[in-house]
Amino acid sequence: MAKMEVKTSLLDNMIGVGDMVLLEPLNEDSFIDNLKQRFDHSEIYTYIGSVVISVNPYRTLPIYTPDKVEEYRNRNFYELSPHIYALADEAYRSLRDQDKDQCILITGESGAGKTEASKLVMSYVAAVCGKGAEVNQVKEQLLQSNPVLEAFGNAKTARNDNSSRFGKYMDIEFNFKGDPLGGVISNYLLEKSRVVKQPRGERNFHIFYQMLSGASDDLLDKLKLERDFSKYNYLSLDSAKVNGIDDASNFRTVRNAMQIVGFLDHETQSVLAIVAAVLKLGNIEFKPESRVNGLDESKVKDKNELKEICELMGIEQTVLERAFSFRTVEAKQEKVSTTLNVAQAYYARDALAKNMYSRLFSWLVQRINESIKAQSKVRKKVMGVLDIYGFEIFEENSFEQFIINYCNEKLQQIFIELTLKEEQEEYIREGIEWTHIEYFNNAVICDLIENNQNGIIAMLDEECLRPGTVTDDTFLEKLNQVCATHQHFESRMSKCSRFLNDTSLPHCCFRIQHYAGKVMYQVEGFVDKNNDLLYRDLSQAMWKANHSLIKELFPEGNPAKINLKRPPTAGSQFKASVSTLMKNLQTKNPNYIRCIKPNDKKAAHIFNDALVRHQVNYLGLLENVRVRRAGFAFRQPYEPCLKRYKMLCKQTWPHWKGPARDGVEVLLNNLKIPKEEYSFGRSKIFIRNPRTLFKLEELRKERLEDLATLIQKIYRGWKCRTRFLLMKKSQIVVSAWVRRYLQQNKYKRIKSSTIVVQSYTRGWKARKILRELKYQKRCNEAVTTIAAYWHGTQARRELRRLKEEARNKHAIAVIWAYWLGLKVRREYRKFFRANAGKKIYAFTIQRIIQKYFLEMKNKMPSVSPIDNNWPTRPYLFLDSTHKEMKRIFHLWRCKKYRDQFTEQKKFIYDEKLEASELFKDKKLSYPASVGQPFHGDYLEISKNPKYKKLSDTIEEKIIIADTVNKINRANGKGATRIFLLTKSNVTIADQKSGQIKLEVPLGDITKVSMSSQNDGFFALHLKEGSAAACKGDFLFSSDHLIEMATKLYRTTLMQTKQKIYIEIADEFLVQFKQDKVCVKFIQGTQKNGNIPTCKRKNNRLLEVAVP
Repeated sequence: MAKMEVKTSLLDNMIGVGDMVLLEPLNEDSFIDNLKQRFDHSEIYTYIGSVVISVNPYRTLPIYTPDKVEEYRNRNFYELSPHIYALADEAYRSLRDQDKDQCILITGESGAGKTEASKLVMSYVAAVCGKGAEVNQVKEQLLQSNPVLEAFGNAKTARNDNSSRFGKYMDIEFNFKGDPLGGVISNYLLEKSRVVKQPRGERNFHIFYQMLSGASDDLLDKLKLERDFSKYNYLSLDSAKVNGIDDASNFRTVRNAMQIVGFLDHETQSVLAIVAAVLKLGNIEFKPESRVNGLDESKVKDKNELKEICELMGIEQTVLERAFSFRTVEAKQEKVSTTLNVAQAYYARDALAKNMYSRLFSWLVQRINESIKAQSKVRKKVMGVLDIYGFEIFEENSFEQFIINYCNEKLQQIFIELTLKEEQEEYIREGIEWTHIEYFNNAVICDLIENNQNGIIAMLDEECLRPGTVTDDTFLEKLNQVCATHQHFESRMSKCSRFLNDTSLPHCCFRIQHYAGKVMYQVEGFVDKNNDLLYRDLSQAMWKANHSLIKELFPEGNPAKINLKRPPTAGSQFKASVSTLMKNLQTKNPNYIRCIKPNDKKAAHIFNDALVRHQVNYLGLLENVRVRRAGFAFRQPYEPCLKRYKMLCKQTWPHWKGPARDGVEVLLNNLKIPKEEYSFGRSKIFIRNPRTLFKLEELRKERLEDLATLIQKIYRGWKCRTRFLLMKKSQIVVSAWVRRYLQQNKYKRIKSSTIVVQSYTRGWKARKILRELKYQKRCNEAVTTIAAYWHGTQARRELRRLKEEARNKHAIAVIWAYWLGLKVRREYRKFFRANAGKKIYAFTIQRIIQKYFLEMKNKMPSVSPIDNNWPTRPYLFLDSTHKEMKRIFHLWRCKKYRDQFTEQKKFIYDEKLEASELFKDKKLSYPASVGQPFHGDYLEISKNPKYKKLSDTIEEKIIIADTVNKINRANGKGATRIFLLTKSNVTIADQKSGQIKLEVPLGDITKVSMSSQNDGFFALHLKEGSAAACKGDFLFSSDHLIEMATKLYRTTLMQTKQKIYIEIADEFLVQFKQDKVCVKFIQGTQKNGNIPTCKRKNNRLLEVAVP
């Protein structure tokens, strides 16, 4: 039976208020109290209209199961309790069914759970979209891109153990059916300064710790790393280990994710090599050294570290060492080389490390995009997911926080604009009169930062490009001149007198009043971080690397593409990226998730009112509620509204026949709700005040209690009536069964009496009939007996007559036979005495031979040629006949056996016969070869792709192909070669490459020498003066010696009509170049088992020890 579907509403069993728009009274305290009440009951999601507020629980909740996914699938946004799945489902269905591109904007402080929220959105979309092998692969690649980017772009901070230190925007592309096709990821401003320095209590990027903890010992050796974190200056030690994070397990997850996304093994190895090089760069230290001209120069202290880095990146050590010590400045046609002091060398080292890691991260994003991009070119629907750094206010705020907060200002601006736009569009769509809403517009703050003429970023770029001495102080002076009168800019050194005595604002800082609050920025480092310079010498050194990925990361180092134009600054690049992002977001339908961090301790069940209040203020959530409530606080389609409240009116209960809008109008008029409290749209009812909605809910609750009482009453009556009817029916059944039982017993008694009477009557009748039958039988038996006696007498008389007649006839026959015999004997006696003996002898011999042949027929042995059984000779005079019969039979069965052979089998037996004639009783290894078939092509040259090139070179048919050991005269050791025999040549080739070493025509082979022992050594003797004999004879060792020698002998005989001499001796001479060497075979015990070994005794003797 299918599981019953239970539909609930946002308003059912509500803890606090599920939608802040319905909160009464609406103020900051009630807003915070409602969030806290829901948080304490593990309700971490709350709505503001279509906006989802997510409070980080810092623990795992059972609300993300597959059952939950199915529960929220294809449901109305307000149909169930608030959940991130409801927003994800609404966005996905709008994209799939209404063909609207969507974007999901996730904002909040660091540690508020933005990254986890983006994962939940992606996992929900992956769960509800289509299935299939290709679709599942795309989904898996999209989901597995997260672990890779988190490992390289996330770090443990003071506020969050998995803080995103970069901004990420992913466009997921779908086809017309809603199945994912691929995606595109954009990254923004990686916090690369973290590579070289981390604040106290924070860590570097995860990948450094994961690699040192999870990599195998072999991999660490290849990367020239050690597991000890303390060995590396770029890793902070006070928080290297984090509770709840298993770096080793995460490293395996990252490696697996890279494989799923599509990274090749050599690409993964290259990435890890660059990470290791960045880590080891921090261990390079410099020492000062004075030159003759009085200038200071830096030198590397420990060159071992530099050497290992150069080996990892494939760079010459001297090239990188010079790049750390000198700087070349090019101006027009001139080049000036200056030395770097120690401070400048450390700056160059850190700049190289930061640039290497930042460019590697950008390459990773690009490589992931190549794998997950949509392959088809059909029109696509797009859902964007933005996970970007939250607003940051630290004790010390620098250039990175300034850029991050600028991005959040832009997001807040687009949030307000799109929220108002969406609200206005809905009122217009529904035909509701629109009232303008007053709100704080942070465009003035965005203009302060991004104005092309007087904006802070523009002035910072101008200061970086200005010739002369440029420092952070000159930049601050310029800000004080231009922005002094701006209402959101504060500086102690500005012309504005109200901040001259503000001791909370140091002289080296400026303060901006953001929408989230005032943030004080330390101007130190602004110019350097905005310049983001990397000396050209270092870029060119990287270009010279043999490491392909390193060279790809530093294209500007190519000497052929030197560009003297100054690269764009970090601020201008980020400003352009944010502008592109805003334009992209404005083309899509927005969906918002506002993440809130409940406490700074990253602990569960703790709700810090002050911290949450601060986030509510700077996220503008109260303002968002007021915007939502400026017109109507609640809206709902007519059908769900009528279905929920129809029991409050008699005309609409239980079924309303007619349009749903008319039913809602009748319902509200019947409840006497003032008309100014609601308004009718084209498809929705709009309720102005939350009190009206709560009144409807209260009336519904009371009516449900009355309906429950009525249902109970009807149910109880039905239950009692059913029980009475059941008892009545049971009584009737019991009575019927009792009456039936009594009648059955009465019937059984009558039946029993009737049977007894019937049995007595039938017995009397049967006995009467039996008496009559017995009497009749006795009469019949008397007649039969008399007749039998009479017939017997007649038969006996006839028998006696027949016997007498037969005796008379037999006597006549006997007498006649005797007379004929006597007559014959008298005639025969006349001839018997002359040749009786010869006839008797001939007759006897004939009978014996007949008997001999008949017995031989039954005693014949099997037709197998190897069966030597033969019947024993019965008589001596048949000895020669017996032997001849045996010979004839053997010839006959051999012919029968040969008639079964195919041409191929005859050829094999011819070879075996040839081998027998050559080696039988001459070579000890011959008996072992008799039962082994001759395969010939043991290497399967034509089928094996390894020897394809060799197979193409050999044009003739290959008779034998096998590996042999070519014995070296110098040391007696063997080198593996391929031995090929064709119709005209013997070819020797290299086993690994398949390259032909030598070809010997069969006519140049004069003799084959071998021992009589159980070994595989043989020598090929070549004709003197032939081209192949320039290096002398060949000495080989083979496991198939008998087969090789036989085939070589037969092939040479067929082609040249000459027989090769087969020499079998335990000593023979072999010609090596100009010298003759004796090969001697001896018996000996082997250390390596039963394998013969060859050793060189002197220049003239090779000794082979045979077991």
